[in-house]
Amino acid sequence: MAIRRIKTHPDLVLREHAALVTKVTDELIMLSHDMVDTMYAANGAGLAANQVGVAVRLIVIDEHLNDESKPIILINPEIVRTELEDTVEEGCLSVPRFYEFVKRPKLVTVKALDLKEEEIQIECEGQLARALQHEIDHLNGVLFIDYLSPIKRDFFKKMFMRPKR
Repeated sequence: MAIRRIKTHPDLVLREHAALVTKVTDELIMLSHDMVDTMYAANGAGLAANQVGVAVRLIVIDEHLNDESKPIILINPEIVRTELEDTVEEGCLSVPRFYEFVKRPKLVTVKALDLKEEEIQIECEGQLARALQHEIDHLNGVLFIDYLSPIKRDFFKKMFMRPKR
């Protein structure tokens, strides 16, 4: 497998609405394995295909966030139910070195396809629920910074968009 370059803000692919996957191909399977390798190489908890420059509805999540001993790979994931709310600090591989508190649902149910094109459903809470929401947001062209208040967004722009020395 290969480690791919992670796109960072303000790369336009991060704002694209990812296309539905209509068939699991060898290329998609290879992409998912590359994404897992890329996520772990970058010490991430999840990664969406947009983040490696491919605007398709595919995400990977770190296996340590669930009870499995392998990463979660989801095709065409969608949130079908949410409950409660929680505010927790988030970061993003596409927005390096910036962390901020974001309010999200605490409990989620997500349905998706696996690599065998079988429908699966995940009911979860805590960090796994947050990671799923964060990565699904990427597929919709949404970054965690979009949830910030106007004051915090201005701070982000001043801090993140200033010229590098």
